[in-house]
Amino acid sequence: MITARPPGLVDVLDRILDKGLVIAGDIKVSLANVELLTLQIRILVCSIDKAEQIGLNWWRYDSNLTTRAERIEAENVDLRERLADLERQIQQLSAPPVPAASAKKVAAPRRRQASKKKS
Repeated sequence: MITARPPGLVDVLDRILDKGLVIAGDIKVSLANVELLTLQIRILVCSIDKAEQIGLNWWRYDSNLTTRAERIEAENVDLRERLADLERQIQQLSAPPVPAASAKKVAAPRRRQASKKKS
């Protein structure tokens, strides 16, 4: 004869973690019919496997919880530097060329200054 025993704490926790449990609540603080504060609370209690099944995996990319985030952050800094270099190169290439006449005018005073230094 099999007797059914009431579920213990371990059984309840196993079921909650396997299925998941959502607790939702709103807390409102009012004074003289004027709402001063509203807190909306949403709590999800489940196992890591269940969380990944429903698309929650923030702990994988949180820099406080994983070393992988450090690598990603370093790669991000490197990519930003490369992007800035490429933008500078594009800006230099797209700048209008200096006309030859104005280039000669700029070169002439330099020659005069050089000849004054020799004398």
